[in-house]
Amino acid sequence: MSTWLRRFGSADGHRARLYCFPHAGAAADSYLDLARALAPEVDVWAVQYPGRQDRRDERALGTAGEIADEVAAVLRDLVGEVPFALFGHSMGALVAYETARRLEARPGVRPLRLFVSGQTAPRVHERRTDLPDEDGLVEQMRRLGVSEAALADQGLLDMSLPVLRADHRVLRSYTWQAGPPLRAGITTLCGDADPLTAVEDAQRWLPYSVVPGRTRTFPGGHFYLADHVGEVAESVRRDLLRLTPTG
Repeated sequence: MSTWLRRFGSADGHRARLYCFPHAGAAADSYLDLARALAPEVDVWAVQYPGRQDRRDERALGTAGEIADEVAAVLRDLVGEVPFALFGHSMGALVAYETARRLEARPGVRPLRLFVSGQTAPRVHERRTDLPDEDGLVEQMRRLGVSEAALADQGLLDMSLPVLRADHRVLRSYTWQAGPPLRAGITTLCGDADPLTAVEDAQRWLPYSVVPGRTRTFPGGHFYLADHVGEVAESVRRDLLRLTPTG
């Protein structure tokens, strides 16, 4: 398997595959709970960005486009016969979107659906002014609900801050390039009290596809997913499995 992917789903009995893109500072295993909730119908694979866990000695890439180029190249070799969708949370939503654009730019392989979570629409994101610089990352973590005990753990910060710095450079550098809307439909998910993503900004994703999409709002903040894994899994099933053949 490529160093870019980790598989968490079952090898048997699935109807579709879901490729998941982690948020800033996170690794592939942030999707373990979602994978368990989606089994066995959906086979979950998660992207492992360079610079973390077993790839910690690799250089982090600097832009969402660079990451998307690499992931799209890997997926083109894997997904020809398997119905699939992409799911990204926060930074991962932008990378998943750029990956979908690259897959759709070439014939033969494209996702059935794009699920974007906890992220403003691309044109809104590139104009935002609230993304912290490197000196503001700890306060950003506090704002998003990271516990004071975790923030006081210097060893944990020493491990996590280099990854967060690299990922926030990706977020700050993101610019949207004009192009055709996706042919894959979009489902956008967000917490109703997310300090980074207002519901109306999440809804602005929907015109980025020619297919009518929908928005699902959950109680909670930026990391609402941790408290609503089962409901998010049901949203994925409903929007993905209805598009896949039954046998």
